[in-house]
Amino acid sequence: MFGICKNCGKEKNVSGSGKIEGLCNVCCKRCGREKPIHAKGLCDGCYNSVFYIEKVKEQNMIKSHNIDKEKYRKITANCIICGFGKIIDLHHIDNNHKNNTDSDLVGLCPNHHKMIHDRRFRKEIESILKDKGYNVPETYKDDEFFKNPPS
Repeated sequence: MFGICKNCGKEKNVSGSGKIEGLCNVCCKRCGREKPIHAKGLCDGCYNSVFYIEKVKEQNMIKSHNIDKEKYRKITANCIICGFGKIIDLHHIDNNHKNNTDSDLVGLCPNHHKMIHDRRFRKEIESILKDKGYNVPETYKDDEFFKNPPS
């Protein structure tokens, strides 16, 4: 059926029914780019982003850290510090990304993960991890030592 696409406003051959009714066959409902439609009126990129983004993220983390899916899911179930369980980052305690032992990997929420990489809060988070039984290596001396050296 020939008509005006609801998304791009151009006169094209548009669908007369279904999920892409009133849309041309190369106009994504989500991003508006003129790309071939994959399914549900979405281009490949938007379709994968909407329906598979969490699986893709998980697969990328598993691949980059070289750990199995069950181990990744177990570690990233909850933040080891506060118990938050919706968004969890994988953190290497010794900062060695090749060390994937159970004792080196912890799940941290975005706040605590940011804090452990910020010099102002690192000691606080490391102290909590030590209290929970993790072997946290000494990263650097206290900045106060350098700011106020002994006479």
